[in-house]
Amino acid sequence: MSPSPSDPPPGGPAGDAVRFAVVGNPGNRRTTLFADAVRAAGHPAPRVLPWYEVLRGGYAFESGEFVRIDSPGEDADVDRLLRGDGDPARVEGSALWYRRFTTAVREVADAARRAGAVPSADPEDVAVMFDKRRCHARLGAAGVPVPPALPRPVAGWEDLRDGLRDAGVARAFVKAAHGSSASGVVALAVAGPGRVRATTSVETTDDGRLFNSLRVRHYTTEPQVAALVDALAPDGLHVERWLPKASLGGRAADLRVVVVAGHATHAVVRTSRYPMTNLHLGGARGDLCAARAAIRAAGGTLDDALRLAERAAACFPGTLCVGVDVLPATGWRRFAVGEVNAFGDLLPRLTGLPGSGAEGLDTYAAQVAAVPAAPARATQGAGK
Repeated sequence: MSPSPSDPPPGGPAGDAVRFAVVGNPGNRRTTLFADAVRAAGHPAPRVLPWYEVLRGGYAFESGEFVRIDSPGEDADVDRLLRGDGDPARVEGSALWYRRFTTAVREVADAARRAGAVPSADPEDVAVMFDKRRCHARLGAAGVPVPPALPRPVAGWEDLRDGLRDAGVARAFVKAAHGSSASGVVALAVAGPGRVRATTSVETTDDGRLFNSLRVRHYTTEPQVAALVDALAPDGLHVERWLPKASLGGRAADLRVVVVAGHATHAVVRTSRYPMTNLHLGGARGDLCAARAAIRAAGGTLDDALRLAERAAACFPGTLCVGVDVLPATGWRRFAVGEVNAFGDLLPRLTGLPGSGAEGLDTYAAQVAAVPAAPARATQGAGK
């Protein structure tokens, strides 16, 4: 059994401090917050290996290091190495990004293990989490409730329209298979021939290119929606039934639960007036106490959602920390898992849940405290 994040890290008064390395983007919030947590726990500041150099082969690890593999996002130069030339705000190119990124993660993890270091994530776990189709399948095979999905690949709009009709689905989420942060996500409603409505943050230019935007927009004609889906399809699509979400304060709500070393340590309610609750798209943190009360009034407990998140995280045993998106159904009576995120821990100023073992710790401090669990989890995940 993995230790609680509250267990003391190795070292301390009787031993050496843990040595950390971070594969990340210098100056990025994630890297900075994790480094702050490492120093606050009394360890030496981590070595930061920039993704830009790592992708060009410039890295080496040391025996005994714990190697945090962090997000390569929010760096235009890194994005160009992964996606190819072009504007980093472009939606297209996610399949190439996925191939290059997962290859790099495998090489980094292999190099760390050869050096006697411990990587924070198993590369196969990461590869599955960054492919929504494979992630959905792995969760479903483990008995974790997930939204029903179309069983076959979708080649474009006509294929999607026919697949939804055959499945009797009028409302669906269409997701770029390798997207993150709602990139390439379309909330689609089909009411009949020519009657469609697509809600998305994807902006379509006059020449047909797709860009991520911070503004959610609606496409309401079939030619517009067809062009959007046809442009997204070459990189791969995952299509699942749109489950009506519970509401809180008149806004759609879901939960992001951070699971560290197998324990649900942090949770935040995300609310929005849009189907996508991502905080950067106008979503807002909701009142967890109000959500807890709504779940209790429906006959359940918040622990039901937390245990479900732990079941989802258990599908990725070689990865120390994941962020699980838990979808509460209308009325807060049932829950499903929407996604599992390899880098779902960026929740600044959020401290641990009561009884979680991470009280008073942010998500990064909880991971630093849980490092004793990392070698065992890395062994569990290796070679899956």
